[in-house]
Amino acid sequence: MTDNTEDGHGRKAGPQAFVDQRAARTRVGLIVPDVRGQSTAHHIEARKAEFEGLAGAINLEIVFSDIVKVREIKPATFIGGGHVEDIARRVEADDIDLLIVDTALSPIQQRNLEKETGAKVLDRTALILEIFGERAATREGVLQVELAHLNYQKSRLVRSWTHLERQRGGFGFLGGPGETQIESDRRLLQERIKLLEERIDKVRQTRGQQKGRRDDVPFQIVALVGYTNAGKSSLFNALTGARVFSENLLFATLDTTVRKIELPHGRQVMLSDTVGFVADLPTDLVAAFRATLEEVIDADVILHVRDIANPDHAAQAGDVLKVLGELGVSTDKVPVIEVWNKIDLLPRDTDGNAPALAAASAAGKVAATVPVSAQTGEGLDALRAAIEAALASQSRTYRVRIAHSAGADVGWLYGHAEIIGREEADDEGQVFEVRVEPRHKAAFAQRFGGRIGGSDAA
Repeated sequence: MTDNTEDGHGRKAGPQAFVDQRAARTRVGLIVPDVRGQSTAHHIEARKAEFEGLAGAINLEIVFSDIVKVREIKPATFIGGGHVEDIARRVEADDIDLLIVDTALSPIQQRNLEKETGAKVLDRTALILEIFGERAATREGVLQVELAHLNYQKSRLVRSWTHLERQRGGFGFLGGPGETQIESDRRLLQERIKLLEERIDKVRQTRGQQKGRRDDVPFQIVALVGYTNAGKSSLFNALTGARVFSENLLFATLDTTVRKIELPHGRQVMLSDTVGFVADLPTDLVAAFRATLEEVIDADVILHVRDIANPDHAAQAGDVLKVLGELGVSTDKVPVIEVWNKIDLLPRDTDGNAPALAAASAAGKVAATVPVSAQTGEGLDALRAAIEAALASQSRTYRVRIAHSAGADVGWLYGHAEIIGREEADDEGQVFEVRVEPRHKAAFAQRFGGRIGGSDAA
């Protein structure tokens, strides 16, 4: 029973009713333009579902989500005037705070849509930046997201308000008749961008010093890449036993995580989980996260994880390969294993076979394709074996004699090569059969020189 008596100051004493003072979620309308004649590998319904997933990845209340036919892109508003009027009426009727359009809008188009509809307008790039800004956890991730955000804002500095026309006096190099407010804003943005770039460079240098020279790293790197929500983090957890956050959510994880795993014959490698990719990923964001994706650039083997149960998986795979190309990763130089994940979700026929799996094909040049389920564990042993085979295909086998007194050389072999076998020791020492990775070949030859016996390759 609630005590409604008042204290001496006129305030009610006793338990008070709970009042939820949390801010209400932003009411948002989603617009997915379907442009006639625009070539895309993604089905329009799949694009709409993905866009809804992007908006749902942050605290937004989706009131409506509509596909809008666009016969011709309008320079002023992107979509036609009739559609703009319909959207404006919908905004007013449903009390919409925010409109998000699934395309890259020009600053003028964004401003005009806001004026015509009476709601704040964001495009696809801005939405992705908002998601990344909310999810970035590490210091470097925060810096990279802010850098991408400022580069995006820099292009949005248009003369939308009268205060941007004002002139103000300047001093020193800024002297003369004065700079406009928009020029001042752009200059301040550029100064902040330069500062962020310098800070990111320092973080990268520090990480490079901690990491050491690439050739001195004893473990090879296997990098997971894939479209967002393809199940990379779930697969990472299944292979490593880690508890990296994984959820049925676009961009559930942003920061790179690295763990050690053991392959069937005892070889240990470092498995790296990275940020997921998405269609039309902003160029600035790809550039900003280049440091975070260093593990992919330096990887000895790449695992391209595909959600094989998604009807749009072929188009998603094409988007991943496009981003890899922008990062400078060549599938001709680095073995790529396609991991067809989520096979447990595929429809089965009466014999237990999955027709969709039989119809699937690899995207680009691959070393192997391995169907797996990160949830059930099916196919994981085959995946470990495929990783081991891909690594072995790059290495060469040598025989080298080590004197009994050269304990440091034996230590080097165990730290930088794979010991395949050892012969019985004699008075002169012992012969080791070793497999040497390409990145250690030069150091191996320099250290052991004439003691190297025949190899299995030139």
